[in-house]
Amino acid sequence: MSARTDAPTRFPYLRQDVAASLVVFLVALPLCVGVAVASGVPAELGLVTGIVGGLVTGLLPGSSLQVSGPAAGLTVLVFGAVDAYGLPALGVIVLATGLVQLALGALRLGRWFRAISLAVVEGMLAGIGLVLIAGQLYAAAGQQAPASGVDKITGLPGAALDAAGSTAALTSLALGAGTVAVLVLWKRLPGPARAVPGALAAVALATAATSLLGLSVATVEVSGLLAAVQPPGADAFGELASPAALGTIAAFALIASAESLFSAAAVDRLHTGPRTEYDKELVAQGAGNTVCGLLGALPMTAVIVRSSANVAAGARTKASRVLHGVWLLLFAALMPSVLALIPLPALAGLLIHAGWKLIPFRGLAVLWRGHRGEALILVVTAVSIVAVNMFEGVLIGLALSVAKTAWQTSHLRLDVVDKGAGPVQAHLSGNATFLRLPKLLESLEALPPDRPVELDLSGLHHLDHACRTALENWAERHGASGTATVKVTEPAGAG
Repeated sequence: MSARTDAPTRFPYLRQDVAASLVVFLVALPLCVGVAVASGVPAELGLVTGIVGGLVTGLLPGSSLQVSGPAAGLTVLVFGAVDAYGLPALGVIVLATGLVQLALGALRLGRWFRAISLAVVEGMLAGIGLVLIAGQLYAAAGQQAPASGVDKITGLPGAALDAAGSTAALTSLALGAGTVAVLVLWKRLPGPARAVPGALAAVALATAATSLLGLSVATVEVSGLLAAVQPPGADAFGELASPAALGTIAAFALIASAESLFSAAAVDRLHTGPRTEYDKELVAQGAGNTVCGLLGALPMTAVIVRSSANVAAGARTKASRVLHGVWLLLFAALMPSVLALIPLPALAGLLIHAGWKLIPFRGLAVLWRGHRGEALILVVTAVSIVAVNMFEGVLIGLALSVAKTAWQTSHLRLDVVDKGAGPVQAHLSGNATFLRLPKLLESLEALPPDRPVELDLSGLHHLDHACRTALENWAERHGASGTATVKVTEPAGAG
């Protein structure tokens, strides 16, 4: 009797969570496979990361409704890491990334990721989107993409000419374009049709067309779940001694953490349930990436597409995201051969659409109208990622953001009162930092050299060492130029 009465109380939202988990599973399945293929790793490893995102990260506290798994935002970085160090080293890099995230969460530094400029994050995603789109255009045509972001973009005209002369390439491109068209138009269909996730529908239709029409296009290579999982060996850990590998780990940790915590903030706005505990969520992401690294799988982040689908489907507790991992595990274990039917151009179309959504066209227009400095940071970050690489591009964006903030916060005002006789009164207010020093000295040196000056610093909130030294030197020079002297009133609180 007690078991019957306790079950509904213990799992009051089980029906809603099961239904939501099935929706998230259908959304996640093609994305897990597509991200893995675009990252240059076996398709099964994308499913492994999705499974870990559900069964490990999903069980841990942090954010109750956001869903984790392989993300398009890390595709470019993962592909570069695999190309540079090999697939066995990927597990070591992901493992180290997870350990860094665990340490950051344990030190309660999760909330500080929210302080990263939104322009830098959006610029990072825009740069990733541009490189992702360019690279997947080659994949859609059945061609090999160049290594660097610049080469991917500049090589597109030549690739288009090559594709125009090949029936096989045109067929492959048509299938990829059809996938994108389905994804774009799916939201305009009547309500009952939209119950099927657009990504699943697009890939399923492309797969059916390939089979029914006998199209000669490349499909996903399948090796089996157990064969794909290869824990990193002892030799792979030697890569950690490389400074470049350490930079890659730092980039993984920074980008994965920032994307996850920004996603958490966005998901919190979609529901009225418990709010995200950022430090605990960072620990959960770190635990998931640690397990993914031990399994040699892809890195994970929280993914806004799956998370928003989870909320929209009526999920109420973390049970939905855990169950979505269960469904991914059952699929990978019982029906892996289905993956071999999926055409690669369809997955390329899926990633092209995902890359397009990473570029914040509307947000850039809004920034340009109201905050052109932030818009410039966004654009420079994106271009730097394309032109250089992910890690250095993000660092350039962060440096620009810090410089802009320092410039804006160092407001300094100089008011000069000259009554024609007696001392000239100069009042400084605001923040006197080295950034404003050239203009300040220029204004002070323009004061009459044969008149005494009363320099009032009491209105300053901050006076850095460089400015204090420069003002003292100017006062000495002004006094030595004649009989004029400078009387200085120190800022409030000066020792």
